[in-house]
Amino acid sequence: MIFSRKLSLILSFITLSLVLSSCFSRSERRVNKKAKPVLTYDKGKEEDLLANYAGLLGVLEKDLRNIELYSYIDEWMGAPHRLGGQLKSGIDCSAFINQMYNQVYGKTLPRSSYEMAEVVKRKYENQLVEGDLIFFSFGKGKVDHVGMYLRNNKFVHVSTSKGVMISDLHENWFYKYFVRGGTVK
Repeated sequence: MIFSRKLSLILSFITLSLVLSSCFSRSERRVNKKAKPVLTYDKGKEEDLLANYAGLLGVLEKDLRNIELYSYIDEWMGAPHRLGGQLKSGIDCSAFINQMYNQVYGKTLPRSSYEMAEVVKRKYENQLVEGDLIFFSFGKGKVDHVGMYLRNNKFVHVSTSKGVMISDLHENWFYKYFVRGGTVK
């Protein structure tokens, strides 16, 4: 009885060690503030990726030309929210948008969503295009959440409960807190 309990405990420890080491062994993408990375893709994977996002956004595959954007989103999809976080193990909305914008568009943004809102040229909602930033205020009138507009009222952001995800701007929850959107100057 004692031997089997010790063996069970040892096996549990080994399993837990393997699981944890695999979670932390992935290398994190580092932000290069000076150069836009050159990315290469397997043609079949690229087509699958674009087909997936075209279906999700309700557009034709040929309408999605920015493979870097959708690859970046796909790489981070589901990463959990962590206030102040900047890694796939936990990231907040402004860090995610900042890193994505830097990797995909080669531009550096301010760190906070409030400061990001100050560096966009405002647009009406019906003028938003892929890559525009959208801002929300969930309390006290100050911008406190940011996402990136994609297509058909869909945007990518970091939800506090579900992590990196794509949501619909016209969902009641988001639409009532939406305050502005625009293009980075």
